[in-house]
Amino acid sequence: MKFSTRKSIRRQTHKIHYFFIMQNFSEEIKSKLDIVEIIREYIQLKAAGINFRAVCPFHHEKTPSFIVSPEKQIWHCFGCGKGGDIFSFVMEMENINFIEALKILASKAGVVLKKIDPQLTSQRNRLLDIVEITSKYFHKILISSALAEQARQYLKNRGLTEKTINNWQIGYSLDKWDHLIIFLKNYGFNENEIFLAGLSVKKERSSGFIDRFRNRIMFPLSDVNGSIVGFSSRIMPDKEAIEKFGKYINTPQTALYDKSKILFGLDKAKITIKKEDAAILVEGQMDVITAHQAGFTNVIATSGTALTIDQITMIKRYSTNLLLAFDMDKAGDLATERGIAQTMQTEINIKIIEIPQGKDPDEFIKTQPDEWLNVVARAKPVMQYYFDKTFIKLNFDQYNDKRQAIKILLPVIVKLGSKIEQDYWLKQLSQIINITEAILQEALEELRKKLKNSTLINVDNQLADNNQLIKQNREEMLSELLLALIIKQPMQIEYVANRVGPDEIVGEINQLIYRSLIIYYNEIIKTLTDQQDVFSREINCQDFGDWLNKQQEPTNQQQLVVYLNKLDRLAILADKDFYNYSLEQAKAEIINIINVLKKNYLSNRLKNITKLISQIEKVNTIHNKEEELKSLLEEFQTLAEEIKEIN
Repeated sequence: MKFSTRKSIRRQTHKIHYFFIMQNFSEEIKSKLDIVEIIREYIQLKAAGINFRAVCPFHHEKTPSFIVSPEKQIWHCFGCGKGGDIFSFVMEMENINFIEALKILASKAGVVLKKIDPQLTSQRNRLLDIVEITSKYFHKILISSALAEQARQYLKNRGLTEKTINNWQIGYSLDKWDHLIIFLKNYGFNENEIFLAGLSVKKERSSGFIDRFRNRIMFPLSDVNGSIVGFSSRIMPDKEAIEKFGKYINTPQTALYDKSKILFGLDKAKITIKKEDAAILVEGQMDVITAHQAGFTNVIATSGTALTIDQITMIKRYSTNLLLAFDMDKAGDLATERGIAQTMQTEINIKIIEIPQGKDPDEFIKTQPDEWLNVVARAKPVMQYYFDKTFIKLNFDQYNDKRQAIKILLPVIVKLGSKIEQDYWLKQLSQIINITEAILQEALEELRKKLKNSTLINVDNQLADNNQLIKQNREEMLSELLLALIIKQPMQIEYVANRVGPDEIVGEINQLIYRSLIIYYNEIIKTLTDQQDVFSREINCQDFGDWLNKQQEPTNQQQLVVYLNKLDRLAILADKDFYNYSLEQAKAEIINIINVLKKNYLSNRLKNITKLISQIEKVNTIHNKEEELKSLLEEFQTLAEEIKEIN
């Protein structure tokens, strides 16, 4: 099977089986959006020539290697190798599929997507439809059913307005066994789909299902884009004493809902978080809702779980400042909580909000809303908070108390990701307990060694592996640079083709592109009437990809994806490194690269011949090998002279 265009190939990599419905939408969206502006919503970009550069959001790096090309409307990271268009970027950032990215970008572009036949949608999108319809159903029951009067009164007593209830789509599940299942079946969903959406449970003593949520106030849980993926529910107060499943129950793990990746309210809070450069993390849904109702819209909460690395990563998209407003009894133990410990090693600045009288945010904001901003402003850096909590309990005139302070605080200090911060707080501890800094530093090193041995990969082995990888990849990188140069300046192709054989290019995909470029040059570019005009412009990688696609039968989808990604990489590499090169500069760079590649190729060939000669000489009877040996020795001499000439 052949694909008509490179664009159609790229879309198939999104594995959307009903692409023919969506193809016009994706192109319309691309035409209306600027990739630079879309990516700027997530990360900071800085101009770099005709492109933009940033620290890659998909892997840890100190030197920016993430490049965005506004001209080509593509992006590529030269560190981790990821790249693509606006759809692939949003898919990577939000961890979503193509259709979900399409919906997000369509909204930004003002493009209205047509309804898709349910028979053609993926299971995930079927499940999204189920929970969205369920949320509307629960909300309708809450605001209009006589059976929900008690629930409405409870929310009113908690201080929620009608507007807030509507904004958060708070609902109520009836005290019936299968009311929701029957309702959803009428919409064409089957029992298995309802179960997979986390809305039903299997009966214990017979076949079939019953509603998971009954007689509960329902809080929809949305992902960062506002798509409802599950629910958190609270039992009605009059049933708390007899409820065996707990006061709060959430949707279980499903294809949609992963509690480690959901932050309640982030879809509504992210704009304010970015604007104010701070996120406030609280414990419960009511804390978040009350805060937003009072106008404090940068407040979010975990969904019944400890803070996870995935959640930290989401927060960092919008701010590197995280303020924790937890129950103070729990906050004292935060350093031992894995999520906070991991957060301390990242580039997030953590502060602790201490609410007076031990109140939770919900209660405090309702009674003293004007004081909330002052409380937030007094938030302490996390290490200062731990120090203060420790000092209150101990008397540093007592030796045992000094030992206790070291025991409490060193494990916290060692979790800090910055060596400068570690040194600062170690010095503070030394001064307070009157123990020399050298002794504390020694104790810290011992603790660091224990942690390293128990949790980290051997650094020396890792560095050795990396050095070997760098050695192996150096010539492949040079091959890419050479390809990028002749793409940027096609008038150099003939010069290179006369001096570099395809086998001297390193990397299978690079060799394929090199061979194809030479053919493309001879068959297409040299036959054009306006050659001079063509030579003055770089090769259009999309046109080249379209042409190449017609020449060959792709062996598999994965190879095709790798090939297209490499073309994007080369296109951006050409802009990144050579956009303002003169003909003379480009020729000088080409000569240098050719020399290195040729020397590498000849050296490898020389090593192979040396091995062959050695093998032949080890054979006792070599009369039948004399001609082969003579030929190898002659080639050895020729290769040695060529290497000498290059040197």
